[in-house]
Amino acid sequence: MAKVFPQSQRPTLNPFVFFERQTYTIWMKSLLCQTNGCTVFDSDGDIVYRVDNYDKKCSNKVYLMDLRGRVLVTIRRKRLHCFGCWYGYRWDSYANKEKPWFQVKKYCRFICMGSFACQVTVGFEKYWVEKLASKTAFRIVGIDGNVIAEVKQKQLSSGITLGDDVLTLVVEPHVDHSLIMAIVTVYGLIKHKL
Repeated sequence: MAKVFPQSQRPTLNPFVFFERQTYTIWMKSLLCQTNGCTVFDSDGDIVYRVDNYDKKCSNKVYLMDLRGRVLVTIRRKRLHCFGCWYGYRWDSYANKEKPWFQVKKYCRFICMGSFACQVTVGFEKYWVEKLASKTAFRIVGIDGNVIAEVKQKQLSSGITLGDDVLTLVVEPHVDHSLIMAIVTVYGLIKHKL
């Protein structure tokens, strides 16, 4: 007689969370002709993410995808007077539908929030996008002030700084990289880069 054993309840690891700091290169160009978007390379030069905006620049709906074109996050914009609000929906392949994941609220320039450009809410967690001195540089910080990720203009080891459309993204360990890329995408939409 065959014995039936319950399946082990091993925790599944998120493929987008790493245990070491990761560095990416963001090229603010789409690989597809006639579209707006960006392409993200890992430190080995392999494409990891891509963002394609099939509509016009700064459209109300963009997709964060993996290399194979599988949609990871759909980002939709809702217009609220002078404030902008973006919602991120994570694709659930098991249920074959999108699930609400995060919200990004842009602060109006008339409200003095210092260096903070927008607030990110993921469930009960909050993050801030903080502008830096350079026009393309910003960082994502937790509510406790710890830097989670930082984006700046790419600089080669020889000291040469590349153009405004080539950026370096450094993500700290134990953070969901797809979330960080989605936030970077929203900030690109806010700054009219995508």
